[in-house]
Amino acid sequence: MSSRELVVLGTSSAVPTRHRNHNGYFLRWDGQGFLFDPGEGTQRQMAYAGLSANDVHWLCVTHFHGDHCLGVPGVVQRIARDKVRHPVRAVFPASGLTYWQRLRHAAAFADTDVIGEHPLGGDHAVLGQLSARRLSHPVESYGYRLQEPAGRRMLPDRLAAHGIGGAEIGELQRTGSVRGVTLDQCSVPRPGQSFAFIMDTRLCDAVFELADRTDLLVIESTFLSSEEALAHEYGHLTAEQAGLVAARAGARRLVLTHFSERYGFADEPAFLAQARRHYDGDVVVARDLTTVPVPSRPRHLTLG
Repeated sequence: MSSRELVVLGTSSAVPTRHRNHNGYFLRWDGQGFLFDPGEGTQRQMAYAGLSANDVHWLCVTHFHGDHCLGVPGVVQRIARDKVRHPVRAVFPASGLTYWQRLRHAAAFADTDVIGEHPLGGDHAVLGQLSARRLSHPVESYGYRLQEPAGRRMLPDRLAAHGIGGAEIGELQRTGSVRGVTLDQCSVPRPGQSFAFIMDTRLCDAVFELADRTDLLVIESTFLSSEEALAHEYGHLTAEQAGLVAARAGARRLVLTHFSERYGFADEPAFLAQARRHYDGDVVVARDLTTVPVPSRPRHLTLG
């Protein structure tokens, strides 16, 4: 399996600070690069992280508030300037098409035809392994989930016990049986890995659906609990609510990000403590240029 990891390019919310850039998140997933919510300064942050325009295959925008999209012009123009040859899929809310077009053509440059546009509409949309659900925010916003298909993990001791080896293993995987021995007798279910990306939203059903049993959950935690009323008014989550989502959804690793400019590094322990009121799993309080691996699936699963 290819490397699967998140590179955090920016962790601030509406206003960047001296220590936190606007949003930006790059997911490496089996040779594909997913760039989520490129805010202002993303192109430079990518350079710091050792990423190039050629690494981008998907450009996913949750909504068209500036901290989630003002980096689009630079990224698009860099894709053109660097003569990226592979297709780049741009995914964004259809209701923001006018904003996308303004960003896509924000300045004069030698354009590229590799970018394909995929506007999202409705409550739920699917593009292969990538799905999107509409969230609760003052402007239309979508959360994203990347889901690997489920499979089977072969058990060498079971194969040996039935005398199955070599080319017969492949036949068993393809057809489901060899010489009367079934695939179920020699393997266990292998759930596919998953990644969820949830930005500006209030608590809603879609948040929990996106986060359900995900391996890596990246979720906004704009405020601490003392500002919960303000968070709800502006369509955001608190750190405690992010922890609640992770706990109820059974997420395996939680990444907190999208912090209001009112908070500094000294407040990070408070974000961690509030998330842990509900969630006792692995928590990362993200900083710019942090790299977070997608947790590997457990090797030992019980037979169902």
